[in-house]
Amino acid sequence: MIIYLDTSALVKSYIQEKGTSQVRQWVSNCSMSGTSLISKAELASALSIAVRLNRLANAQAQAVWQEFRRDWMSLYKIEISEGIVERAAAIVWDHRLRGYDAIHLSAAISWQEQLGASLTLATFDGELWQAARNAGLGVLPEGLEM
Repeated sequence: MIIYLDTSALVKSYIQEKGTSQVRQWVSNCSMSGTSLISKAELASALSIAVRLNRLANAQAQAVWQEFRRDWMSLYKIEISEGIVERAAAIVWDHRLRGYDAIHLSAAISWQEQLGASLTLATFDGELWQAARNAGLGVLPEGLEM
């Protein structure tokens, strides 16, 4: 299985919460995993917010960030091109997604086209999950509903 991880799935790889064991299992069982370049900024933002909301200590967030930076090298990274942004703009209208969610879906579709192989998008965002399913991608977790 080839898996595209949006930020909601990536975060669960590093912070123990509901869905963490699922994500870790998917990643360990897949043949390739990737994400969009924007995930790096989004994950940094999620960690920063967790510190501000006292959900994580600063030292914990820094340790997670360092672990993520080491793992970043092993992920296939989809660059954000003009074509991906154009497709994302259309996706926003078609699926009523937020901007970065549309970028994730556009990047996953583009990567699938580039690979010429089926791809599964992992997300814990119900709207993105449904839009990916409607776009013909495999989705994880199974049965996630909005």
